[in-house]
This record gives sequence, C-alpha cells and structure tokens, in this order.
Amino acid sequence: MNILIFGATGMVGQGVLRECLLSPEVTSVRAVVRSSTGVVHDKLEEIIHSDMFDLSPVANRLGGVDACLFVLGVSSFRMKEDAYTRLTYDLTMEVATVLDRLNPGMRFEYVSGASTDSTEEGKSMWARVKGRTENALLRLFPGRAFMFRPGVIQALNGAKSKTPLYNAIYIVFSPLMGLLRRAYPRTILDTERVGRAMVNVAARGFSKPILETGDIADAAG
Repeated sequence: MNILIFGATGMVGQGVLRECLLSPEVTSVRAVVRSSTGVVHDKLEEIIHSDMFDLSPVANRLGGVDACLFVLGVSSFRMKEDAYTRLTYDLTMEVATVLDRLNPGMRFEYVSGASTDSTEEGKSMWARVKGRTENALLRLFPGRAFMFRPGVIQALNGAKSKTPLYNAIYIVFSPLMGLLRRAYPRTILDTERVGRAMVNVAARGFSKPILETGDIADAAG
C-alpha cells in the first residue's frame, strides 16, 4: 500500500507518519511538507513544497498512491471565518481535487474534530467550516472518503505541536491524560492509535464514513 501524507510535521501528523512507517501493510510513504520532518526511513520520501494551493510543480510525484491521509490544518483561534475557510475548506479541496484526478479509486482520509457540524449551519464557526469540508470530500470521493473526528489526543513517542502554548499544556496535563486514557480508552485517544486507525482504514475501509472518537478507537484495533 502506497500512502501520501499531508501535514506530517504536526502533532497528529507525526503520529500518523510513525505508524505508517511501522506498518508492514505500507510499502511506501510520501510526505508533502513545507519543511523536513527530520525522519529518515527507507519507506519515506519527502516532497518539500511551500505552496499547497499550487501542486503543479510536484504533481508528477503525487500519483500511484492508494490513500491520502490529510492531517494538515490550522487552529481557528483568533481567525476570521474567511481566513479560516481559505486555509481549511479551500486548501483541502484544492489538494483533494488534484489527487482525485491523479489517483482514480484512491481513499481520502481527513482529520477534522469532535463536534464538527455536518449541517454547516451551527453557531460555531470552525465546526461549520469543517462540516462543509467534510461534506465536500464525501461528495468528491463517494464511498472512499473517511472523516476522522478525534477529541482529546495525548501526544506519544515525542510527537509535538507546532504551537508552544499547546506543548506546554500537553506537558502539564500529560500524566492526567495518561490516566484518563487508560480509564476511558474509547474517549481519550493518543497519536499512536489515531495513526494506526488511519492506516487500517486506508487498507480496509470502515463501516461508515464518519468516525467519531469511539470509532477511531475501534478502527485502531
């Protein structure tokens, strides 16, 4: 199985990349990144590219994949809806449209978040935009798109957020999150299980297109 990852340098993306490289079901991994992941592995090819809105310079390296794991995203904190829409909906759909053309039949997995609004009409701005993005992907990849909606995720194996404040929070609450994760394994996830779930769904699909927290735990096995 040949996997393409967008967002491999983020906290969740680091976990996804690790599980892809560990999985015997994954033959090759291409990571499209703005800067190097710092990971060296026989399976891994990095495609360093700065403008994700224009994939034409690297399009010849994006074909022949079985699944795209899209974990690229930004926080909505202090963002206006139009700016957040551009970096969430517009960017995701630009990438997805190109990949659909290059890889007929591929699976597309998208990480959104718990409480994403499928109606696109709720009060929460980020949830509406994420819901719109999910709905568009489900239309573009009928039967081949899977939306991941994790809630709280504990960072494992050295995975770090690019946001210093978030890293500080994770460090402070890590012991408590570990206890909660063991007590409520279908409610509190970690980067290992999210990554493993995405690999499993890429290989075998899932019984429904939208995976809530408990479904992600089940898919991880």
